[in-house]
Amino acid sequence: MPIIKSAKKRVKITEKQSVQNSKTKRSLRDSIKAFTSSLTAKKDTTKAQSEAYSAIDTAVKKGVISKNKAARKKSQINAAAKAAGTSKPGTKKAAKPAVKPVAKKSAPKAAAKKAPTTKKPAVKKAPAKKK
Repeated sequence: MPIIKSAKKRVKITEKQSVQNSKTKRSLRDSIKAFTSSLTAKKDTTKAQSEAYSAIDTAVKKGVISKNKAARKKSQINAAAKAAGTSKPGTKKAAKPAVKPVAKKSAPKAAAKKAPTTKKPAVKKAPAKKK
């Protein structure tokens, strides 16, 4: 047990933080397990997938897991959902609309008529006379 007051405070804070971190980790694992169970049951996984993504983002925000681990988990979840083909078509990505070619716009007429402004040469002052 620490003797110094600040060390005692750090022990209390660390205990609180470890409890909070373990809750965040538990919710993360539960949401990922719920996703995998819906995946194996061949059910619609869109809701479970979005909840898993949300839990991953929360864990990153709280500093429980790193950004790289979060990206890796999201990638794994997305790949599993695509491989199983259980997510509803059209819910995640809508079909791309037909792209119309955009006509090039010419420069405005007012800008084309205006001549570029040039700086005036600096006026040299006569040297000051000494008394």
